[in-house]
Amino acid sequence: MGATLTIREDLARRLESLAKTTHQSESSLASQAIEDFLTIQEWRIRAIEEGIAAADRGDVVSHEEALAELKRWGKHAS
Repeated sequence: MGATLTIREDLARRLESLAKTTHQSESSLASQAIEDFLTIQEWRIRAIEEGIAAADRGDVVSHEEALAELKRWGKHAS
């Protein structure tokens, strides 16, 4: 399946430059970039949905408990 996409001129120049540098096609690089973006966004949406479901179940911790956990990890929390 082929598709035509329109991208900003500055992105097109960057894509062309990267394609030349990496000896890959612009199409291949664009497809990989879109795939990576979609994978991250899909993961992010699933994580948010899981968080909402946990909150709906009451599976949450207090702010104080969260701070205590972060401190155990050695993080500065306030």
